[in-house]
Amino acid sequence: MAVKIRLARFGSKKRPFYRVVAIDSQRKREGRALEYLGHYNPMMDPPEIKIDLDRVKEWINKGAQPTETVVSLLRKAGFFKES
Repeated sequence: MAVKIRLARFGSKKRPFYRVVAIDSQRKREGRALEYLGHYNPMMDPPEIKIDLDRVKEWINKGAQPTETVVSLLRKAGFFKES
């Protein structure tokens, strides 16, 4: 099972809200996630990003691959400042 860390879209039409999830890569975008890792709200000014960086690190150590969008959000959240 290939695990991805990606965004799942929630919210209503023209009011997006995203959850950062660890999910099997074969599941659909809003499919059942293995674990919820945080959320991203682009409608706020500035956009709200809350991610559990410790859980993300554990999933990456287990072999989960973050998508490009999630990598961008992790950079903004300060995940890559440790290196």
